[in-house]
Amino acid sequence: MKNTLIISMFYLVGLLFLALGISMMILSNLGAGPWDAMYVALSESVGLTVGSWVFIVGVLLIIINSLLLKGTPDFLAIITIVLIGALIDFWLLGVFPDFTATEIGMRIFMLIAGILIIGLGISLYLQSSFARNPVDNLMMTLQSLTGKSLAVTKTVMEVSILVLAFFIGGPIGIGTIIVTFAIGPLIQMFYPPVTKFKNRICRVKV
Repeated sequence: MKNTLIISMFYLVGLLFLALGISMMILSNLGAGPWDAMYVALSESVGLTVGSWVFIVGVLLIIINSLLLKGTPDFLAIITIVLIGALIDFWLLGVFPDFTATEIGMRIFMLIAGILIIGLGISLYLQSSFARNPVDNLMMTLQSLTGKSLAVTKTVMEVSILVLAFFIGGPIGIGTIIVTFAIGPLIQMFYPPVTKFKNRICRVKV
C-alpha cells in the first residue's frame, strides 16, 4: 500500500512538472516543443484551449498505439491526457493568464528551466506503468519494437512532429530545436537516478 502511494506521488508530481515545463516554454516565446507547438497552432487556428488539443490528439495516439501493439486501446491513458491538458490550462490560464516575458534573460531562463523540468517530469511519472501519456507510451512502444534507446526513439518522434508543427504554423523557434534534440537525452539522464531513488524509498520500511 505504501509503495502504491509513493508511485502515485511520482506519477502526479511528474505530470505537474511536465505541464509546468511545457507552459514555461510556451510563455518564453522562444519556441515551444514540437508537440506543444502543434497544440498551440491548432488552438490558434481552429479554436479550443491548448489543453483541449492535448486531449484530442492524445485520443488519436491511443488508437495508433493500440494498432502498433495489435491490442486493446489503453483507455486508461485518457486519465493522463485529461490531467496534462487540465494542468497546462491551469498554468497558462490560471496561474500565468497575463504573464509576458519581455527581458531576454528571463525568456532564456524560462526556456532552459522549462526543458529541464519537462525532462524531469517525464522521468518521474514514467516510474508508474499506470496510464502513461500516449506520446510517451508511443515512445516506449517504438523503443520496444525497434530496440533503440529512449534518447534515439524520442528524438526521432520529436523531429517528425517538428516538421508537422512547422507546416501548420506552430510557434517554432530556437527552443523548439533545442528541446527536439535535448529531451531524449535528458530523459535518458534523469530516468536512471529517479528510478534508483524510487526503488530506494519503496524499500524503506515504516
